[in-house]
Amino acid sequence: MLEPNGPLPPEIYWRRRLLAIGALIVALVLVIWLAVMLLRGGDDKQDTPAAAAATSATSTTAANSSSAPESSPSSAPASANATASGSPVACPDQSLAVKVTVGQPAYKPGEQPVFGIVVTNISTAACQRDMGSGLQQVTVQSLDGQRRMWSSTDCDQGGPGDVRALKGGEQAAFTLTWSGTSSQPGCAGERVQVPAGAYAVVAQLGSVRSTPETFNIS
Repeated sequence: MLEPNGPLPPEIYWRRRLLAIGALIVALVLVIWLAVMLLRGGDDKQDTPAAAAATSATSTTAANSSSAPESSPSSAPASANATASGSPVACPDQSLAVKVTVGQPAYKPGEQPVFGIVVTNISTAACQRDMGSGLQQVTVQSLDGQRRMWSSTDCDQGGPGDVRALKGGEQAAFTLTWSGTSSQPGCAGERVQVPAGAYAVVAQLGSVRSTPETFNIS
């Protein structure tokens, strides 16, 4: 059966057989390829609902997240800061600067010099400090600082408090009139008129001292 029989040369029959076998192989490959594609198409159809469900779940989660009120760790500290800003912390000495001024460069004996005291919050944070007259100290002394002539706290009876709240850079200003007489701690001894001469005045709040400001009594 393998030997070709017929009027034509054997080569022609072999060629026809080879062509037929080749066509059969091609047809078989096409059938296999179609079967594979059909199987893959079925898998894709099965995956599509799962993918759609996953997409729907993601969309639902995103929608729920956007509709829920936001919260952050900074919410509680922000409330605490608001409370702190409503009631500032006490001003430490290092956050304050004190300056003293004299109303005029010279006074006559018997006149009452006027001093100005300015307290500045030199920090950037708001704070508060009791600056009552009993806590401010204004001292008149000799230019060399060796003789103390008068201090505002010597005979002060301790007036009411004066709490000032200062933002960063803000100032609190006060004025004080000196009688021109001497004094001693505890208001001891006799108070007499300070003689003519050159003097320096220094203001202090807590441990913060101003630079001396000079004036004359003449």
